Amino acid sequence: MMWLRLFRESLAFAWSAIVMNKLRTFLSLLGVMVGIFVISAVFAVVDSMEDNLIDQFSMLDEDVLFIQKWPWEFGDDYPWWKYIQRREPTLKDTRELASRLTLADAVAFQMKGMYDAEAGDNMFPNVPVGAVSHNYNETVTLDLGDGRWFNDSESASGRPVAIIGKDIADNLFNAEDPLGRKFKINGVRLEVIGVLKKEGASIVSGGIDEFVMVPAVIGPKFFDVHSSEGNSIMVKAKEGVEIEMLKDEIIQQFRAVRMVRPADADDFAVNQMDMLTGMITSIFTQVELGGWFIAIFAILVGCFSIANIMFVSVRERTRIIGIQKALGAKSAFILIQFLFESIALCVLGAILAVVAIKFLILLINCVGLGLNLSVSMYRVGMALSIAVVSGLIAGIAPALKAAKMPPEDAMRSN
Repeated sequence: MMWLRLFRESLAFAWSAIVMNKLRTFLSLLGVMVGIFVISAVFAVVDSMEDNLIDQFSMLDEDVLFIQKWPWEFGDDYPWWKYIQRREPTLKDTRELASRLTLADAVAFQMKGMYDAEAGDNMFPNVPVGAVSHNYNETVTLDLGDGRWFNDSESASGRPVAIIGKDIADNLFNAEDPLGRKFKINGVRLEVIGVLKKEGASIVSGGIDEFVMVPAVIGPKFFDVHSSEGNSIMVKAKEGVEIEMLKDEIIQQFRAVRMVRPADADDFAVNQMDMLTGMITSIFTQVELGGWFIAIFAILVGCFSIANIMFVSVRERTRIIGIQKALGAKSAFILIQFLFESIALCVLGAILAVVAIKFLILLINCVGLGLNLSVSMYRVGMALSIAVVSGLIAGIAPALKAAKMPPEDAMRSN
């Protein structure tokens, strides 16, 4: 009960000092606000970029494995030159593997490249073009806004048809109905049979809105199949099948497709989504450490500001401290009183900084830079916690000076 009263009285003294010294309070808050604002801004950008990158792969389900030339994770025990000697997966490999797998729900192939798209006088440069097999949409989550997917005969014969992203359709055909219209990529004339729903761009790329898909059979018209890079075979697990079981079957059967001898190492990699998201998380963990480095210096500025102001406050209230001690106030009361004033200043500064960063984020998101910024409640709580710790650190020296002050000396001071 005594500590509760001490807490209430200390808080009242701290609040009175803050209200009575508005200019000093403002200057103190300014240093803390800058520090917390820098921390919040750095982590808002870092967290938002990480979430944005991970969202780019949201169309890829966690139960899909990717057979590729290069692994997404490199080990120290495998020389890079052995990876270069590997062959890229092909459409033929995909068909042979699909006939052997028993635990797969769907097997699809993708070959990608960048080309210019043209329709009349309109051109869209550097369009990602994917030559995909018929059941590609069974392994990758895609939403058609208009039109249809490739039918069996189009996929088998390699008819020059295409499914395009919304941005491609708007730029090439000036917002007119693109279905049935034709455009050219690398000299090949293609007919639009489908348009994907708009998903929005990111700071990294235009995403699916700037993507063109054609049947895999006509891939050689666009790509040099002998020197292509980045081909993928995507295998989706049957419902209820564990991903590791499917991975083991893929390795066993694809070694047979490739005719890899039992003593030889795999000449392919089987990748999965948690490798990619784990790699992204690892990269941004390092970036976050850099953010903390910046944040520490920003907070130090705020701490020095608070400490200086608190020393001034102790000097101004020396006679009051002497009177309080003469009336029986203990050193602990004086100590807590000044610590609470320091902490209250830092917390108030942190709240104002969070409000400011929220307002700034709202403005940036309204402009639309391709990156949706946000500050999580975890980061808000972290900012307030940092403010409390900063208040303790900045206020401890002035508070100790006030607490150790002899009452007779304090009352005689001018």
